[in-house]
Amino acid sequence: MSKSLKLAGLATVSILALNSAASAGGFALREQSAVGLGNAFAGAAAGGSGLGSMFWNPATMTNYAGINTSLSLFAIMPVSQINPTSSTSAGFQSSNGLTGSGDMAQDAVVPASYASYQVNESVWLGVSVNTPFGLTTRNPYNWAGQAGGRTSAVRSINVTPTLAYRFNDQLSVAAGVQVMQFRVRLTSASAGAGTFAANAASGELDGDDVAYGFTLGATYKPFAGTEVGIGYRSQMKPKLKGSYTTGGVSAGALSDGIAAGTYDVRSDVVLPDQITLGLRQTLTSEFTLLAGFEWAHWEKFSRFPIYTVAGVKANTLVFDYRNGWYASLGGEYKLNKAWTLRAGVGLEHAPVNDDNRTVRLPDSDRTWTSIGATYALDERMSFDVSYAHLFAKNGTITTPAAGVGTFYADTKGRVDIFAVGVNFKLGAEPKKVTTKAMITK
Repeated sequence: MSKSLKLAGLATVSILALNSAASAGGFALREQSAVGLGNAFAGAAAGGSGLGSMFWNPATMTNYAGINTSLSLFAIMPVSQINPTSSTSAGFQSSNGLTGSGDMAQDAVVPASYASYQVNESVWLGVSVNTPFGLTTRNPYNWAGQAGGRTSAVRSINVTPTLAYRFNDQLSVAAGVQVMQFRVRLTSASAGAGTFAANAASGELDGDDVAYGFTLGATYKPFAGTEVGIGYRSQMKPKLKGSYTTGGVSAGALSDGIAAGTYDVRSDVVLPDQITLGLRQTLTSEFTLLAGFEWAHWEKFSRFPIYTVAGVKANTLVFDYRNGWYASLGGEYKLNKAWTLRAGVGLEHAPVNDDNRTVRLPDSDRTWTSIGATYALDERMSFDVSYAHLFAKNGTITTPAAGVGTFYADTKGRVDIFAVGVNFKLGAEPKKVTTKAMITK
């Protein structure tokens, strides 16, 4: 619907600020480890992403003795374009012909940091600070899709304290508590007289919340040089609260009878949980094979009602996403004492396709290609550098708007990601594995 309260609904899922070149399926960010980026995050749940593997599986921190810290910075440079087709209804075209979005994606710098502390032979404490959801898109003020979105911005900060326990040299388990600050701002054009005219007023929503969740993980080392891991990140359920301005739409244009103005609104959103599996297998003294599989429960991101604080149901958001998955394969090669080289590839099945794609989230399936390296300055400090290119599949958008017609468009995108990291540790190396199974091996 072109009614501006629809914008309020869309705004409650500000994560729609991402684009077809987004760095992970849906609006999630996979950039959580500079080491992991270099091998396309293969084997992340089995320690393949260094200390940053804690994001996917907190039990991996038992691989690190003493005190360890890691900081990664990512420069994410997406390109995303939406090009309306000639089939688009006149109600949209009247804004400014068939003007496309141009490059709507915004470059971003995303940090991720980790720390772990070995209390004794069995217990580890850790904490991570991440950005699991985010990025920004900005479309031209007067473009053919202005009814669906002009500016979309989202920010999130997730702090996760964790506790890990090592039963023996083979088995470790861990758990953590997620605390996430989530904020969103969205704007879209408001309709008048059945069209989206040039310079139409904007509806706007600004809201935030603090959401809570948990993370679980386990690693198992059946033989020397073999590590398997499984990690789980729970759903997050932000109860967004904020203000919504209708953009001057009259009460008669709203089926619920809400008059033009500014309202306090709320919406309960469900962000998906995910399971990650990982394998890290040493094949030679120099080469390690990495493999991973990640499944995200995007089916939970389906339909969300929007209410004013007075309890009036303003709209229902319909997304009907499909579950997503990501499979990757990579390797590490220890060139010498100082240098470790890595590379990887990944295939991603996105939760968005031609049936549910919108101008706020023209996501699509993609292929990852990655390379990276680590330089060890000494036994305590090392530096990481990585690069990845994402090939996004082209897609289409079909969005009907009551009383206006239908918006048709083609989408295309790509992403370049650069990462740097620094790691510092105090204390001895982890104990060598000496279980009977490993001696037999």
